[in-house]
Amino acid sequence: MYKRLYVPVDDSNTARRALEEASRFARESGASLKVVHVVDLAQYGWGGAEFLDATELQKNIREAGEHVLKDAIEVLAEHGASCETAMLESWGDKIAEVLIEDAKKWNADLIVMGTHGWGEIMTLIMGSVAEGVMRRTEIPVMLLRGRPEDIKKA
Repeated sequence: MYKRLYVPVDDSNTARRALEEASRFARESGASLKVVHVVDLAQYGWGGAEFLDATELQKNIREAGEHVLKDAIEVLAEHGASCETAMLESWGDKIAEVLIEDAKKWNADLIVMGTHGWGEIMTLIMGSVAEGVMRRTEIPVMLLRGRPEDIKKA
């Protein structure tokens, strides 16, 4: 039985679904939860300094990440679960690699995450963190697609 569930989140409906499923699983099995959010700060760390205040933008990105984690804690509380949280920073690294490294350090035995379920063309253009995690990790991964009503909103 899985005892350490690692749940990467963003502010999407599919991430909420992953939280709900992880909380249900944790309640039934007594598993521990770690909820993480990755902020990519590299995109605002260089160039255009004469037009943008990169430090202020990075601060705002971190604050938005804290809000995502706060919302995740509230979702879990609604479902009778608690967790530890972490905000991870990426400086140009692939987000999937950042997540995998942290999940290994935490000794996760299951990664639970949402996926937007884009088609092949959109995944090729935009990439997929969920697909990257699934392809590169040795840790089992549970992917949850959004409900049909969620996908229309995404």
